[in-house]
Amino acid sequence: MNKVEIRKQENKRRKELSPEQVGSWSEKLLEKFTALDFSVVNTLHIFLPIAEKNEPDTFLLIEWLKIYQPQIQIVVPRADFKTSLMTHHLYTEDLLKSSFNILEPVAKEEYQGDIDMVIVPLLAFDDRGYRVGYGKGFYDRFLEGLTAKKVGLSFFKSVGTIADPHENDVRLDLCITPEEIIYF
Repeated sequence: MNKVEIRKQENKRRKELSPEQVGSWSEKLLEKFTALDFSVVNTLHIFLPIAEKNEPDTFLLIEWLKIYQPQIQIVVPRADFKTSLMTHHLYTEDLLKSSFNILEPVAKEEYQGDIDMVIVPLLAFDDRGYRVGYGKGFYDRFLEGLTAKKVGLSFFKSVGTIADPHENDVRLDLCITPEEIIYF
């Protein structure tokens, strides 16, 4: 399937999830996430979930990091839909919903340092580590040239092969599902 077909199919699958499924599967993602090697991670970039889109609850991961890996700086994005670029900010609980219903940091000061691991949002991924997001390219632009470990979070298994990856698509290093961690 191509990205347009996959995006349509996976948005529909996500919409059909119950709040209980999202909660339960988010807990399973957290369980797998805690098994990762954080020994060389000083800064971790993580997306904040859009609850209305039934995204994985990354606040569970953030809370776990704060308790069990307090030395890791947590960075979150702010999206600029005019430029299709993101800025990055140290995480605080001071968040507001944007006009696109996305939780974003209130802090204006941008984080400019290195990032060692990125938790990447996605609708689907394939057996090669390519992903399908919402189609705006925010993360591909951000990840381009970044040496950080790229970690996807998915409630669902691989879609097999995405038929039309773009030359600018950045592959994941691994993807966490409720059942397993898949390395590419």
